[in-house]
Amino acid sequence: MCWSATADLVAGAAVASVGAACVIRTRRPEELPLAALPLLLGAHQLVEARIWHQGGGTGAATVAWAVIALPVLAVWVPVGVWCAAGRRAVRRRVAGLVAVGALTAALLAHGLATRPVRAEIRGHTMAYVIGLPRPELLVAGYLVATVGALLLSGDRWLTVLGVLAGAGALVCWLLWRLEFVSTWCALAAVCSVVLYGWVSRRPVPAGLSGGHPPSVDVR
Repeated sequence: MCWSATADLVAGAAVASVGAACVIRTRRPEELPLAALPLLLGAHQLVEARIWHQGGGTGAATVAWAVIALPVLAVWVPVGVWCAAGRRAVRRRVAGLVAVGALTAALLAHGLATRPVRAEIRGHTMAYVIGLPRPELLVAGYLVATVGALLLSGDRWLTVLGVLAGAGALVCWLLWRLEFVSTWCALAAVCSVVLYGWVSRRPVPAGLSGGHPPSVDVR
């Protein structure tokens, strides 16, 4: 698979459309953060399409892309899983990963605030040069928080998304180490369409589907 302005534009529009559908189909407010994830990632790919058009470099689009890819996602995903969890046991498991994500996001945000961000086109991939200290530890914390939260969610659909995201991270790291963030985010955006199945997994409650209202036994 090759990335380009056109690829990012098409993928971004498609994933954002799925994200909008996910938000519309969401019935519980607690599920909105995760349901909106494809919408965020789709918009993220559209921002990268702009970076391709401007030939990489620095600028508002580059900074916006890095902010979403790094600190925002590091905390958005585990918090979204925590909010959507219907059981206290799951929330207790995920709470530690929320803390990991928050700490990782804080360190990444500090790095973005104190160091310039530059996008470089390398063939059919985009690399982002930031110069973060101890990048391996930050990447580890990032993946533990995001992929780990999905794997510990206890939900079949979210577990599938976690497996896809984790396997994708490994492949992207092995094949495009310098362009890891860009390629993995693109893959995560495509994989996030799994969330449409997640928000659609429950039948519409009686009384909301246009049928007969639920009966009440008054005996």
